[in-house]
Amino acid sequence: MQLSIFAAVMKRFYFTPGPSQLYFTVEEHIKSALRENIPAISHRSNSFQDIFGSATQLLKQLFSLPSGYHIFFTGSATEIWERSIQNLVEFESCHFVNGAFSRRYAGIAENLNKKTTMINADEGKVVDIESVLIPESCELIAMTQNETSTGASHAVEDVKKIREGFPDQLLSLDVVSCAPYANIDYSMVDMAYLSVQKCFGLPAGLGVWIVNDRCINKSEELLSKGLSIGSYHSLPELMLKAQKNQTPETPNVLGIYLLGKVAEDMLTKGLDMIRRETDYKAAVLYNAFEQSKLLEPFVKEKINRSKTTLVAETSVASSEILDKTVQKGMVIGNGYGPFKGKHIRIANFPTHSKEQIESLADELLKIGDQ
Repeated sequence: MQLSIFAAVMKRFYFTPGPSQLYFTVEEHIKSALRENIPAISHRSNSFQDIFGSATQLLKQLFSLPSGYHIFFTGSATEIWERSIQNLVEFESCHFVNGAFSRRYAGIAENLNKKTTMINADEGKVVDIESVLIPESCELIAMTQNETSTGASHAVEDVKKIREGFPDQLLSLDVVSCAPYANIDYSMVDMAYLSVQKCFGLPAGLGVWIVNDRCINKSEELLSKGLSIGSYHSLPELMLKAQKNQTPETPNVLGIYLLGKVAEDMLTKGLDMIRRETDYKAAVLYNAFEQSKLLEPFVKEKINRSKTTLVAETSVASSEILDKTVQKGMVIGNGYGPFKGKHIRIANFPTHSKEQIESLADELLKIGDQ
């Protein structure tokens, strides 16, 4: 009996919105890393410098970053919230809030005693860019392109409108649960960030911080005024070490190695293919939501429905649906925060194949018919 239970657990496939199923090449990359003894190498060695340099260059290529943009590694995207406020805001920041995670970023700014303007959207919606009023005095505007808690996603055009309307402010973009799917022109933003346990299908414990020279200059300006911008993970310290393909601290060497390998795999497959597959899989799932007797898309405006983190309202306790899908080896996510028990959340990341998504959609329809 114990053996069969263990075997069943091993067969589970994760559609949870982070951590999620590992990217399908990761197992082989981990084996290669162990053969090469990657977890044991010094972060001051030439071997690590090669890993750092390769990973950052591949990510720059994957995101089509222009010159003057840099990639740094942190412990998580949550850490980047705090580091960005410390380094880029002297007095005031402005945050578009369309869910729990964008709200938490604003809360960190408040905790750091910055004047914090929150422009709130109703849950399941995004801020109306056409009617938004942003204080001219704010130094940083924070947008969440894809809100993981609700599945509400800003159209890429919204980012462009904010950039054009507020060229002097630093613009921050959360792409935690949509990169590299989201077709972002990163020259429109000054910083962007993500964590690797979502679309990149890697073990948690690594944040990726994209910043441009404007951000570096702002942090140095604050430092020159005698203000605290943090210590070992301040932007000047990160930049100083990155110029040598190093990090200020002992980093997650294995995580950086695996991220570089997956970025290379994605480049080989091609972003156009990844995006087409993601669009198809999202259409399959949203069609299942609309046909199901138990489910309804939470985000009503189709243009704002996330393609990578799909959220549905449930007419029964969501645990009933979660329990039935897990019996088929499919683990999906519960609602987040106040929506726990009322929503399901499904990751549609590059590692989730068309066949797996189709099988999940079929199962959701069967549950609705029971």
